[in-house]
Amino acid sequence: MDSSLYQVWQSASGSPFLPVIAKESQFTVAFALLSLGIAISGVFALNRSLVSVVALGVPASLAIAYEAAPADGIISTMAAEVRPIFRAVSTSPRPLYQLLRCIDFAQRVHVQITEDGIRFAADNARVMQGVAFLDKTLFSAYTVNFPLSEDGETPEYPNFQIPLSTFLEVLQIFGSVDVAARAQKADQDPYRSNFRNYRPSAFSNQTLGIPGTCTLLYAEEGDAFKVTLEESGIKTTAGLTTYLPEMPEDIPFDRNDLTFKIIMSSRTLFDCIAEIIPAGPVKLTITATKTSPFLTLSCAGDIGSSSVDFARGKDLLETFTINDRWSQAYKFDFIRHASEAMRIASKVSLRGDSQGVLSLQFMVDVEGGKRSFLDFRFVPFASHDDGDEEDDVESEAYD
Repeated sequence: MDSSLYQVWQSASGSPFLPVIAKESQFTVAFALLSLGIAISGVFALNRSLVSVVALGVPASLAIAYEAAPADGIISTMAAEVRPIFRAVSTSPRPLYQLLRCIDFAQRVHVQITEDGIRFAADNARVMQGVAFLDKTLFSAYTVNFPLSEDGETPEYPNFQIPLSTFLEVLQIFGSVDVAARAQKADQDPYRSNFRNYRPSAFSNQTLGIPGTCTLLYAEEGDAFKVTLEESGIKTTAGLTTYLPEMPEDIPFDRNDLTFKIIMSSRTLFDCIAEIIPAGPVKLTITATKTSPFLTLSCAGDIGSSSVDFARGKDLLETFTINDRWSQAYKFDFIRHASEAMRIASKVSLRGDSQGVLSLQFMVDVEGGKRSFLDFRFVPFASHDDGDEEDDVESEAYD
């Protein structure tokens, strides 16, 4: 909690302090008490005796002391009572925007605040989940004040939901994410060249060195999730409505019963998905085997079929561990939702358990040499008739 009165007052906007004496009456009461104290002090100075000390000196001292007490009382009361549950300050909203945009496939996201960071989780019909964890090291200041549970020892972590699309719109109010937008445009532009590589504009905030901050504030349970952006003296505050958590439990993934684990360049996987898209696939089949081809991504669509094989080697597969042949099919549109994470990440870990659940964990390098992680989980198709491919497409169901 900041010690300055201004910061205390800003953080107290959610639960304003109500003094005993109304604001419009404080000057009148203080002036009356000060005048009374001075008058009694004058009478005491003319008639100094032991009786006057009790009858005049003590009341005069109390009147003058009480006149000065409300200001200090307000400050101390506000500092003691108005302590938000969560407050974090980032020097730039761009890393937050880049990470959260990767899970922008659900209307609302589930937010959980912990001592180590903030967890944002998106869910799509219980067959796909994406998690973005913002570590506290991404913030220049990170303060939590969790209420205690009934036992008085265990802290209660705040859980609520917010509209993610609105949150992303707020983060880019001042155009602080223009570099990320240009990078995405560069990937989608087939006619780009090395000469015009969408470098930051000479008049961008980052080039000009204009300072900017992003403050996240959650004052109390049920309160709005407030986002304050400030750049070059201009401040904007938005309050996002919070909803009761309705997100189901995480898709079960058994880390102790992995069938295969592969670590590879995320950009390689991104290029592979880009090659498959023109075929118009409905589902994507991922096959991992102990012999060549070691990893295969194949699909079949209305336009045609496509298949990409990966050879085993440090250039493609940095880590390759497999217990038995593993092959599962997933809805391609769900895998495609993770393409933004593939684009900005440096590495990806593909893992599959014995139940067929696929986990894609991305390592993202952010500003300042820091790292963050994105985690996606997918539930496979469960076909009723393995002998007829066309019937499979029409009768597919999810576990």
